[in-house]
Amino acid sequence: MADIEVRRTLGEGAARQLANTTKTPPQMQAITPRWLVSFLPWVPVEAGTYRVNRVTDSPEDIECSPQEECDLPETFVDYHVKPREYTLNAVTTIVDVQTRVTDLYRSPYDQIREQLRLTIEKVKERQEGEIINNPSYGLLTNAAPSMRVKPRKGTPTPDDLDELISKVWKEPAFFFAHPQAIAAFGRECTRRGVPPPTVTLFGSPFLTWRGIPIVPTDKLYVQDGKTNILLMRVGEKKQGVVGLFEPGIPGEVSPSLSVRFMGINRKAIASYLVSLYCATAILVDDALGVLENVEVGHYHEYK
Repeated sequence: MADIEVRRTLGEGAARQLANTTKTPPQMQAITPRWLVSFLPWVPVEAGTYRVNRVTDSPEDIECSPQEECDLPETFVDYHVKPREYTLNAVTTIVDVQTRVTDLYRSPYDQIREQLRLTIEKVKERQEGEIINNPSYGLLTNAAPSMRVKPRKGTPTPDDLDELISKVWKEPAFFFAHPQAIAAFGRECTRRGVPPPTVTLFGSPFLTWRGIPIVPTDKLYVQDGKTNILLMRVGEKKQGVVGLFEPGIPGEVSPSLSVRFMGINRKAIASYLVSLYCATAILVDDALGVLENVEVGHYHEYK
């Protein structure tokens, strides 16, 4: 019969019961940099409404150096009588927390604070998705038919991005693309021996094409191996794309984002209302171009 080993010291498993551990706050893989929200200029609106006034295609009658004693030409600029109005959209949810949990398990991290922090992150992620895909004000939905480009061979090539630049040629600011689309474009550049240079913005490196940063976002979804690439001009002064928000809303914790306590019910559950109000507007058609249905799954073989 084998000898039974006699332990003469305290075991690690038992000793650990008396030790404290270092804990992180909850980590969420779904959180992204949300560059689109950061790069867009945001315009404050009143009463949740933003009206985009445009001019009609009025006839021009202007002369350069008219002859002496000739009548000067007459002209005027007419406005659309029914301009489009954008209404802020609400991205909202309710956070429910059991008060017994928040009372007993409040250290080292406040349960309410962490629940609200993570929920706000999810709401902001949804906000970026709505900016691109919302059926009312989303960028993909509202891009003009004349500003949509098809890739020549399916994959996003330098020629395709040049074609997009020819559409948004007045001070283009940024490309936006899914990381897989950026990788596909990088492979096409490598194939042609023209690797795109990089630029550092907000402390992060971005690929560029013709000096224009290519900014990643996972909200330009990949479906059946295909996605879209956006190019936009931004800002009111440049008649570009702008984000819309309303400052000073009740319970505001950041611009257009509010958190309000809704009370505690008879089951001792505390509820908090989280709301984020936003929309986007394309001031003139040529502010936004779309390279549609680019393929992201093609790879080259090199000998």
